Amino acid sequence: MKNSSKNGVQVLQPRRLPDFLRSVKLKYVKLGYHYLVSHLLKLCLVPVMAAVIIQASRLSLDDIHQLWLQLEYNLVRVVVFSAIFVFGSTVYVMTRKRFIYLVDYACYLPPQHLKADHRYFMEYAKEASNFDEPTTEFLRKIMERSGLGDETGAPPSMHCFPPRPSMAAARQEAELVMFGALDTLFASTNVKPRDIGILVVNCSLFNPTPSLTAMIINKYKMRGNIKSFNLSGMGCSAGVIAIDLAKDMLQVHRNNYAVVFSTENMTQNWYSGTEKSMLISNCLFRLGGSAVLLSNKSGDRGRSKYKLIHVVRTHCGANDKAFKCVYQEEDNDGKIGVSLSKDLMAIAGNALKTNITTLGPLVLPISEQILFFVTLVAKKLFKAKIKPYVPDFKLAFEHFCIHAGGRGVIDELEKNMQLSPLHVEASRMTLHRFGNTSSSSIWYELAYMEAKGRMRTGDRIWQIAFGSGFKCNGAVWLALKNVKPSCSNPWEDCIHKYPVKLNL
Repeated sequence: MKNSSKNGVQVLQPRRLPDFLRSVKLKYVKLGYHYLVSHLLKLCLVPVMAAVIIQASRLSLDDIHQLWLQLEYNLVRVVVFSAIFVFGSTVYVMTRKRFIYLVDYACYLPPQHLKADHRYFMEYAKEASNFDEPTTEFLRKIMERSGLGDETGAPPSMHCFPPRPSMAAARQEAELVMFGALDTLFASTNVKPRDIGILVVNCSLFNPTPSLTAMIINKYKMRGNIKSFNLSGMGCSAGVIAIDLAKDMLQVHRNNYAVVFSTENMTQNWYSGTEKSMLISNCLFRLGGSAVLLSNKSGDRGRSKYKLIHVVRTHCGANDKAFKCVYQEEDNDGKIGVSLSKDLMAIAGNALKTNITTLGPLVLPISEQILFFVTLVAKKLFKAKIKPYVPDFKLAFEHFCIHAGGRGVIDELEKNMQLSPLHVEASRMTLHRFGNTSSSSIWYELAYMEAKGRMRTGDRIWQIAFGSGFKCNGAVWLALKNVKPSCSNPWEDCIHKYPVKLNL
């Protein structure tokens, strides 16, 4: 009851109950359903276990003695069974897949003198290419809407007037990024370069002879029997491909370390023509790279940050439109650039759909799989006019590392996968602070989450990236502890400034 006043006279009115249909949010009902279905097997086993315990408690000493006598009279069977059990256990231990641990990783942090803010970028574009006014205005609009801030880095060749995009300058950029990240990685893990048994490097557009892997081996005097691989032309999702290759190699070679280095080289890939589809890459790509240390040694579990759970790769290259949507070619004036198709977002969406169709059954709780299956059956068999059910991947992952390829990519994934602004915060801030660093961007995003102190034991992380070809690749990691940021974390000097408000 509550009091109300009318003409000075207090009247008692019955207190109404809240409208539970309005106040109870649907998401909590869904979480309850998810919890019930996910733990259904355990809930069903409880009465079975209770019955077994009750039955065992009723056994007398005579019953136990009789059971022992039966085993003595069947000694041959017991020995044969034990031998088969031991043999089978040995075979299982010898042939089972080895766990792959991520010991640590390092991201290259460009020094302040290589900073390229918007104003400097426009000055360089004018000096390097002598663009006309319409082209300059197009670049300015792209930069305003790109999501990049004023702290991104550019290679030394872009800080020279006149510009000098030579082979020597490209090598200088590669060495600057590779050795900078690897020095940090070896220092933070106390692993010696000669202990590395597998080396994988991916860089799409710069492929010198000797290779980038050879440059690393020469610099650090690595051992002669190291298994080295140099991946080229595989786009911004090549970092996940490199992880997959290292994983397969670690399944074969016991007690080994693998280093995966991911980068892109800008020096010789500045487009100086006027094709709008080729100019966009000038605005987005910036200096960066990452070095990751993987191990299959069981003794490294205690000091490792993450364990690799799944790698799912999708290739749509059989489709002509997908194959040519990110395409390096010459324009009408003979100038080389990377053309981005206007169908890029639609093609990326289809590639993502195929990828999550494969990944879903591996990571989604059974509750989500049942909902998806029931919706599919109703739509296909009974011709029900209902929308296809989009699985809630927030029930499978706590963190999302979406390749910071551009603002449009992040916007589309946030919308179509119904993610919250917090889920895509790392991707947006990485694009703002470092730009599109190609295949290494997903590691800058993971470093952002660590710097924010968000990574807890048991958290699941989904790294997903898109690349030319056209490819959509994803890696799933499990946090083995409350992960603290590594020394020389690229965000350590500025994390207090983020997240920043963006003009979207």
